Amino acid sequence: MTFETITLETDDRGVATLTLNRPDKHNAMSAQMIGDLAKAAAQLDADDAVRVVVLTGAGASFCAGGDLGWMQQQMKADGATRAEQAGQLAGTLGALNTLTKPLIGRVQGQAFGGGIGMISVCDLAIGVEGAKFGLTETRLGLIPATIGPYVLARMGEAMARRVFMSARLFGAAEAVTLGLLAKAVAPEDLDAAIEAEVKPYLSCAPGAVASAKALTLRLGGGIGADDVAHSIGELVSRWESPEAVEGIAAFFDKRKPDWVK
Repeated sequence: MTFETITLETDDRGVATLTLNRPDKHNAMSAQMIGDLAKAAAQLDADDAVRVVVLTGAGASFCAGGDLGWMQQQMKADGATRAEQAGQLAGTLGALNTLTKPLIGRVQGQAFGGGIGMISVCDLAIGVEGAKFGLTETRLGLIPATIGPYVLARMGEAMARRVFMSARLFGAAEAVTLGLLAKAVAPEDLDAAIEAEVKPYLSCAPGAVASAKALTLRLGGGIGADDVAHSIGELVSRWESPEAVEGIAAFFDKRKPDWVK
């Protein structure tokens, strides 16, 4: 299967590398990328030869959040279309979150908004020192809604409250403290750190790994359909709010929105 916005390669050990491949757009998430990731997740789940999946990005950024063109389309769309698009993103995140193979995030650069969601669905993620992170939606009058269940599952409520609403940027060391990253390493040490996480799985029974992962999701409370539906509804409401209209217009006009003091 070929993809437009991602690449998927598997080595002879069964280690698959899933790469967000829009480096000129800082791997911002478009409708096409969301669809490509959903197809890739299904393919990986069905491939018995795949033992471990590494999720990474091409270029300087891991994932800069939502694509600007996609955002403009959302502003022009009706509520039903917005809900459909949010539902597709929620479905993709859910598929990655429940992937039957271990999913390891190789965070080689910055991540904002939806990029934080992508990190949060990994079983663990390792990032590079110097990378910046942020849930920046509230600067635009939006909220981190569709990714919210996964961010809260990763960070926990207390840690999420530090960064979920303020849109402030934080570094890799704080991302470790928040639980978003398992560790932060120098860029030249990233591949070795990822390999150290991959290698133990190659000595484990694949079916047992899949069952153990499913058990952790169940015992951890899981992410219910009601939470996902509520997050979609909240996002649609925010898109229709005067604040979102002003915030996104200000962003594209390269000016400050009227609430900035």
